[in-house]
Amino acid sequence: MSRKIVFFDIDGTLWDFHMRIPESTREAIKRLRGAGNLAFINSGRTRAFINSEKLLSLGFDGIVSGCGTMIEWNAGGRSIGVKICPDDVLYYHRLPREICIRTVETVRRHHFRPILEGRHNLYMEFSEFEREPYGELVIRAMGDKLLPLMDNWGQWEISKLSCDTENVETSACFAELSDLYDYLVHDEKVVEFVPKGFDKAKGLVHVLELLNIKLSDSYAVGDSVNDLGMLRAAGTGIAMGDGTDAAKKAADYVTAPLHEDGIFRAMEHFGLF
Repeated sequence: MSRKIVFFDIDGTLWDFHMRIPESTREAIKRLRGAGNLAFINSGRTRAFINSEKLLSLGFDGIVSGCGTMIEWNAGGRSIGVKICPDDVLYYHRLPREICIRTVETVRRHHFRPILEGRHNLYMEFSEFEREPYGELVIRAMGDKLLPLMDNWGQWEISKLSCDTENVETSACFAELSDLYDYLVHDEKVVEFVPKGFDKAKGLVHVLELLNIKLSDSYAVGDSVNDLGMLRAAGTGIAMGDGTDAAKKAADYVTAPLHEDGIFRAMEHFGLF
């Protein structure tokens, strides 16, 4: 039988929003890989923000990060770790300096609060996110890999960004940067700016091309708005039982909720171990 590949979203799929991972998920990925299949993360987070030992200890053959702007794969079967191994990087797209500056100047003029996202660092103004739950999460998770935005003006190495847009008008800014980005609007407060030509779906397809795996042998598992493309693009799209209605509608199959062994049940249902 041909080797299968499964792409997993992180938040709401592999772990919940308190970063709790079901033991059944750990067992499912172990069995999946033990059967000779591949397990990939496919996340909107850039690689700098995929740095949890707990998460990566699940064991992954590769990572698609930053909505397809970076692809890693270890051909030797070693699990991808927290530290980036240059030999594992198959692809990386970095935003040019002039684009970064234009973007930051524009979003700040429209009173957005940006977090710039790269493969080694994230950048933000700490004072703008004080006592903000998401900002505090980023600060805790990133440690010394989180750098001040303004103090590193024009020196950012990034491939995408997110913005806090609470209580500001967004349409004018979106129009001004529409030649550069597509927008993932999670709610009235959080928007991801993704460079045109990139998304989770294209990242998935790029991996299949690089590894010469048929589309029909691919699976994607997700739960929310930024998973819709990869759920539709994969040979089989699987939505978490506690995911959004939109994710369930885009998927071919809806599994149980995360904490009701959703990942394990899906892998078992499709005979992946």
